[in-house]
Amino acid sequence: MSEILKKLSDQGVSIWLDDISRERLRTGNLKGLIREKHVVGVTSNPTIFASALSKGDAYDAQIRDLAVRGVDLEEAVRAITTYDIRWAADVLRPVFDATDGVDGRVSIEVDPRLAKDTAKTIAEARALWWLVDRPNTMIKIPATVEGLPAITKALSEGISVNVTLIFSLERYRAVMDAWLTGLEQAKEKGLDLSGIDSVASFFVSRVDTEIDKRLEKIGTPEAKALKGKAAIANARLAFAAYEDVVNSPRWQALKEAGARPQRPLWASTGTKDPSYPDTLYVDQLVTSGTVNTMPEKTLDAAADHGRIEGDTIRPLYEDAWNTMAALKEAGVDYDDVVAVLEREGVDKFEASWKELLATVESELRKA
Repeated sequence: MSEILKKLSDQGVSIWLDDISRERLRTGNLKGLIREKHVVGVTSNPTIFASALSKGDAYDAQIRDLAVRGVDLEEAVRAITTYDIRWAADVLRPVFDATDGVDGRVSIEVDPRLAKDTAKTIAEARALWWLVDRPNTMIKIPATVEGLPAITKALSEGISVNVTLIFSLERYRAVMDAWLTGLEQAKEKGLDLSGIDSVASFFVSRVDTEIDKRLEKIGTPEAKALKGKAAIANARLAFAAYEDVVNSPRWQALKEAGARPQRPLWASTGTKDPSYPDTLYVDQLVTSGTVNTMPEKTLDAAADHGRIEGDTIRPLYEDAWNTMAALKEAGVDYDDVVAVLEREGVDKFEASWKELLATVESELRKA
């Protein structure tokens, strides 16, 4: 077992794998990562599924059956993706039971083409929740303006939600409000709040990618000195906002009724700039009560040479505020950055979904 990842886990960080594939499931690879690398959850997205389907033969038998049955393309994609999620949920069920439902979670995303349609997102969330039919599933809903009421509605019906594509502090506060409102509505209906879980996926590396590009364009020594600092500062301030909420009377009332906190989840934690340490967004975002979902490459790097040296969030709020102030002074328009990132995030997942549809369509034709 990796001692470094054990140390990270002991610090109160839940290690989730940002990847899924049927090959990983049928070979027992996921079981191995749970056993040897402290993995206690799995996240998926359209890009991950598109990649999984483009490799190997793990999906061939199911695709042949779907072709024989003559199912339409949308149903085929749902059948394929939910099959993997159910399997992963079953593999992680012992973790779910051992942690009293805190971990052992597997996330599946609603069709990203629905990100701007509240009613269809709600309908899709219900459909996925019913199709997978595992208590340790989470339905991923993007944190678009239209996604916020869908998050509330899903939670109010007892559906556990992974809120994805969060970039800005303002939107994150709106996400937490949507979460609290959903739990309050569930409480009014008499639902068991302890069975409704949620995480808020705050994206990290993409923030540096976008802001570093702008700092390079500004070109002053002061601007260039800020490269690689924005994403971590942004995430640390997100955790400060989370602490404000969980210390509020509103949350305390829900907690007393049995509700679980909506843990911050650090997503997009693989570094995009090769000049940065490959474990940067692991080492610098350590505090209890968080989740870090890592691509396998980042997981392996953290296991090999991660530097886990205590809490790297709570003691550094002032430093984070100073960084954000310096970015503003340098000429970085934060509001524009996060708007661009949200738009690109939805577009990228939509493109991956279309790629997934095209791949399945091609395989169905062959079959």
